[in-house]
Amino acid sequence: MQLSLSLEEVAQIVQAKEIRGRTAERVRGIGSLDTAKPGDLSFLGNAKYKPQVALTEASVVLLPPDYVGEPKANQAFLVLEKPSVGLARLCSRIEQLLWPKPAPGVHPTAIVAADAKVALSATIGPLCVIESGAAIGERTYVQAQAFVGRGARVGDDCWLMPRVTIETECVLKNRVRLQPGVVVGADGFGYEFIAGRHEKIPQVGTVVIEDDVEIGANSTLDRARFSHTVVGEGTKIDNLVQIAHNVVIGKHCIVCAQVGISGSTTIEDYVVIGGQAGLAGHLTVGRESKIDGQTGVNSDLDPRSFVKGSPCLPYNLEQRINVLRRKLPDLFRRVDALEDQLKKTSASA
Repeated sequence: MQLSLSLEEVAQIVQAKEIRGRTAERVRGIGSLDTAKPGDLSFLGNAKYKPQVALTEASVVLLPPDYVGEPKANQAFLVLEKPSVGLARLCSRIEQLLWPKPAPGVHPTAIVAADAKVALSATIGPLCVIESGAAIGERTYVQAQAFVGRGARVGDDCWLMPRVTIETECVLKNRVRLQPGVVVGADGFGYEFIAGRHEKIPQVGTVVIEDDVEIGANSTLDRARFSHTVVGEGTKIDNLVQIAHNVVIGKHCIVCAQVGISGSTTIEDYVVIGGQAGLAGHLTVGRESKIDGQTGVNSDLDPRSFVKGSPCLPYNLEQRINVLRRKLPDLFRRVDALEDQLKKTSASA
């Protein structure tokens, strides 16, 4: 990473409200508070690390407004409401340096059907396949070995990373980002058991991914049995997530790694699903609900639910049960002792 930014440039990028102190060092890297060296930028994103601020060697530190303390010599504090957001803004600039936008055009090793529509401002990388009737929007970047199937549509300013697969007639709207290995539109998992055999149910629907969705590496979204599997505007999906046929995910949801969502389940807007959670099929998860990691959901959840455990319970109840569960061995020992005492009492009576 080749980075060299002045204090003033960093302050502008992170949208700092106040600068405390000065440094002549240019920012050349990013480090945690305890490992940063001169020339590094660090930040306070969690209050438990506050004691490390006074000890850090970072030249520039992003801090919240309530931090009390002054910088050392040749050190600057940049004050802003959310230091982690400021860091994200800086990382966005770094990202542009690490992955510069290539020149528009189609690589000579790519295979593009004669009737596919590829915008002149789009970039098609090596060994990509764009099938008949597909459409690629303005400024979209399709990296090496990606596949866009027949009749599929990819909107403007999308980024399909290496080995992404977009199957037949699936739709990506604008500014969609798919990490390596994402599969959109594989068959849904549907079979009927007839006369001793599993007979396949054809999956003839599609997948629709709305604006500003990001999907992590090797996640899979199955095409609908009919109609659409849908991911709503602004939703962010982590790595290794399985979304089954006819699932509908609302706007601005967060789905963490290794989550599995069974078919025909509806996730309403602003839901957060923790890692390795599993959701049964044909459910509705209400708006703004939170599902803790490794939770098993097998019934509908009301809006703003907060659940944990498998099968899931209200979060606070499950926490109390976990406390009691740890006491079970001692409880059984006490019950055994009471039974022995009662037997001895009965025998001597």
